[in-house]
Amino acid sequence: MELVATRNKGAEDILPPDTYVWQNTERFMARIAESYGFDEIRFPTFEKTELFVRSVGETTDVVQKEMWTVKGRESTYTLRPEGTAGAIRAVIQNGLLNEAMPRKIYYQISAFRHENVQKGRLWEFHQFGAELVGAAAPQADAQMISMANDILSGLGIGTELHINSVGCRECRRKYYEVLREFLLPVKDKLCDTCRSRFDKNPMRILDCKSEVCRELTANAPVITDHLCEDCAKHFAQVGELLDEAGIVYKVDPKIVRGLDYYSRTVFEFISSDIGAQGTVCGGGRYDGLIEEMGGPATPALGFAMGMERLILALKAKGGTDAKAKGCDLYILAADSERTGNSALKTAASVAAALRKSGKTAEYDLCSRSFKAQMKYANKINAAKLLVIGESELETGECVIKDMVSHEQRQCRLDGEEILRTI
Repeated sequence: MELVATRNKGAEDILPPDTYVWQNTERFMARIAESYGFDEIRFPTFEKTELFVRSVGETTDVVQKEMWTVKGRESTYTLRPEGTAGAIRAVIQNGLLNEAMPRKIYYQISAFRHENVQKGRLWEFHQFGAELVGAAAPQADAQMISMANDILSGLGIGTELHINSVGCRECRRKYYEVLREFLLPVKDKLCDTCRSRFDKNPMRILDCKSEVCRELTANAPVITDHLCEDCAKHFAQVGELLDEAGIVYKVDPKIVRGLDYYSRTVFEFISSDIGAQGTVCGGGRYDGLIEEMGGPATPALGFAMGMERLILALKAKGGTDAKAKGCDLYILAADSERTGNSALKTAASVAAALRKSGKTAEYDLCSRSFKAQMKYANKINAAKLLVIGESELETGECVIKDMVSHEQRQCRLDGEEILRTI
């Protein structure tokens, strides 16, 4: 019979022991974020489409090609293609801007983009993201980069940090004129998408994945040569702070990021361990986004890390040896006609007592034989084994066996006593 329930293209099942790698990685990232004063936030998987069009930008690949959108009864809705828009919408709508600034939040989400499926790039993917709201100073930029660096280095992932400044609106307005002048002679050779960006946002052309467009823009003027005095000073101070922190970086004028809301500092951490899809973290400042979304003018910045790419990098480094937690105690219930199911009832009682104390305990749920239960205990990596049979029920005494050393210890058939023994 043909299997009906099959996994969709562009999505992956995450199974043990990989789930433990993910859990350990996510817990570590959350711990680092919280050490910097960040709090977790959770927000819906879908939003009104307008939110992403206004925030991410109508000239981006995300909005033009990659969003998963459905027509609802009241409006058009889109599965989130990234985290910042939804997180900032939640910040504005729930009054977090009225709290003490800066407000620091982090999140762990699934997101959706209709991209070409390849290694580390899926239709449904996962991100760890962080946003810092209410701080305009370059110290905030340096701190966000430092936090991302601490996460990646703490995970043992070797990366190269690339930074750039995309300036403010005034910088970009003047830069666009220079860039259009450079691109005009080759405009007809650009891909259809880039030709449509020529008037609205020519800087997006620099982010095109087409090899033809990349070659045509290889010698394009760079925005760092066209920054206003304030933006140039801000970028220089960010670099100085990173130098003081001992964080090595490379100024890369080609980094513009794929979303329109960025301003001033943008950055990427790139790993050489996962091939062409080497960017494992990207972020930057977006000082105009909150105002664009209907809130008060408020500076902000953030970053996101692609979990699939991080896990690939960890595997490339051999850093995914996390294993499923074994069973602390397997209770083998050996009932007979004489005992009925007394041994099984006692096993359930002992297991319940151990679980309340934080231990993992299991007993037979499949009416297995004594021999089959022994095999199962080995398969689930049970650390210790307790047999409950006729004699144990009669005497109230039992023996606990260490499954590795084979050492045996006797104790009373009592949950608290067993807990102290194991």
